[in-house]
Amino acid sequence: MRQQGFTLVELLVVITVMALLATGVVMTLPASGAGTRDAAGRFAARVAAARDTAVLTGRPTGLWVSPSGYGFEQLRGTEWQPVDAPPLAQADWGRDVEAAVQRQARLRFDSIGLPDRALEVRLVSGTRLATVRIGSNGDVEVQ
Repeated sequence: MRQQGFTLVELLVVITVMALLATGVVMTLPASGAGTRDAAGRFAARVAAARDTAVLTGRPTGLWVSPSGYGFEQLRGTEWQPVDAPPLAQADWGRDVEAAVQRQARLRFDSIGLPDRALEVRLVSGTRLATVRIGSNGDVEVQ
C-alpha cells in the first residue's frame, strides 16, 4: 500500500524553484540610489536614439537639457521643431533628480550623427551622482 504525501526529492525541487523565484524578485528590485543611474541610462539611450534618428532621416536632430528635464528637436525646413513622438518626447529626470546645468544646454547631431560639440551632463540626487558623456564622435556613455 502506498502512503499519501510528498517525497523528499519533490520537496527539494519545490524549495529550489521557490528560491530561484525569490532571487529573481530580489534582483529586479532597484538598489538604493538607483534613481540617478536609472535616469542617466534612460537619457543616454534616448540621446543615442536621437543620434541614430539624425542619421536615418538625414535631418539634423537637437537635444536640450535643463535642470528639470530634457527634450529633442529636429530641423524641418529652416526651423527647429520639438519632437513629440516616443522615444524622443520631452521627459523629466524623475523624482529628486536634477541635472547640474546652469541653464538650458544644447547639442545638435548632424545628418551623419556627429554632434556639434562634446557634452557632459551630471545628474544629482542628494549625494548620488551619475554622469552621461556625449563625445565629439557621437559616442554616448554613462559613468
